[in-house]
Amino acid sequence: MHPELDAWVGRLGSRVVRSKSRKGCLAALRRVAGEGRLIVEVTPELVGVSEAAEILGWDRRRVATYVSRGAFPEPVAALASGRVWRREDVEAFGADRVRRRGRRIHR
Repeated sequence: MHPELDAWVGRLGSRVVRSKSRKGCLAALRRVAGEGRLIVEVTPELVGVSEAAEILGWDRRRVATYVSRGAFPEPVAALASGRVWRREDVEAFGADRVRRRGRRIHR
């Protein structure tokens, strides 16, 4: 199950279900599964340095500076193409900075 632009999408075998909400998508998957056991894996939305910079209203250099200082969330993985983070972690980091410092982060 994963979010897309305007919906949540789930897959059970060859069946694909869509719903406007996570809860609705889960309910649809349960209906498709019937009486059987349902294990749901939610795939987080991942972002790289460029997307993190865009979310925070920063440039890529500033993100790299915070990463090198250890002042940025831990990445989920470090790939050959660079580090990646969960989008929700970057958004929470930005919201926390706004609360602590009173600075506004433009989105």
